[in-house]
Amino acid sequence: MTEQSLYERLGGVFAIAAVVDHFSDAVVQNPIVGQRSENPALREWHTQNLGRLPGLKFMRTLWVCNVAGGPFQFSATRPGSTVLGLEEAHRDLRISPAEFDEVAAELARTLDSFNVPEREKDEVLGAFAAHKDEVTEGFRAASGS
Repeated sequence: MTEQSLYERLGGVFAIAAVVDHFSDAVVQNPIVGQRSENPALREWHTQNLGRLPGLKFMRTLWVCNVAGGPFQFSATRPGSTVLGLEEAHRDLRISPAEFDEVAAELARTLDSFNVPEREKDEVLGAFAAHKDEVTEGFRAASGS
């Protein structure tokens, strides 16, 4: 018998979309990476671009479904170096490694609020962490790191 994919173990697109919806709203409110962030690009996005949030939630849902082995394919609006690459979508935001870690912590809190089992939570967080270098590429380039 074949083991279920992470996508299936997470409950499919509707469960993933619910988590992404909650997570996305939590990031907007997060004091480190959201509307009160010290990072001017993040602060601006979370205050002046919220009309794009529904689309971002959709894209995040597709990305998680794709990464988790579901039947949906993510296609970046600003393609990166790989199909699931995120560097171009995040470059101008200049997200620092610490800010990335805070977003990961927000994701972990969201997964906990949905009682996602530890194994699946670790897999989701691992898939997210695998893209840290891409997401923080703009920060590193701007700071010469």
